[in-house]
Amino acid sequence: MSKAKHLSIIFSFSLSVMFTGCATSRIPESEGGYYHEKIYFGKDLSTNMQKGIVDGCITAKGHYKKSHTRFNHDKDYYEGWFLGRKQCKHLLKFDEKGDIIS
Repeated sequence: MSKAKHLSIIFSFSLSVMFTGCATSRIPESEGGYYHEKIYFGKDLSTNMQKGIVDGCITAKGHYKKSHTRFNHDKDYYEGWFLGRKQCKHLLKFDEKGDIIS
């Protein structure tokens, strides 16, 4: 086999591996996937967990929001709030003075 053909095969294989590794496993919302702020949070989440995710995400973006009653009495909301806060941290934006950008 010629060197050029050998390099061509290696290059083709490398490209196929690279693009296969980049394939997303995005599950559409209609199939049970839950997204908020373009972040995938999982499948088959309860309404209370989704509400917790939203409130936790709002908090992570610099505007504290929490239903203390749900947080203290509902495990799904509690876990969702922490999950949303953690996954949305990168959405917190500051201006040049260090103030939070809404």
